[in-house]
Amino acid sequence: MEGRQRRWFADDYKRQAVDLIASSGLSIGSVAKELGLRDSVLRRWVEQRAARLEPTAATRRSTTQATLPSADHAAEIARL
Repeated sequence: MEGRQRRWFADDYKRQAVDLIASSGLSIGSVAKELGLRDSVLRRWVEQRAARLEPTAATRRSTTQATLPSADHAAEIARL
């Protein structure tokens, strides 16, 4: 007995499907149905893309580091 053959999708197709969700404002379920995909497959593509776009902990700076003035800047403010 032969099993079902696993479907394969090119990275470009996956990207376009995820972009369609963002640009159309439709739900993942609606887009998945339109493309003939399972919701879970499309949801996984969305999550994978979000994970790739999220900066790593090493490149992230906390907001306190980004907003603290430098010592020179603080001295200039105090002088004024």
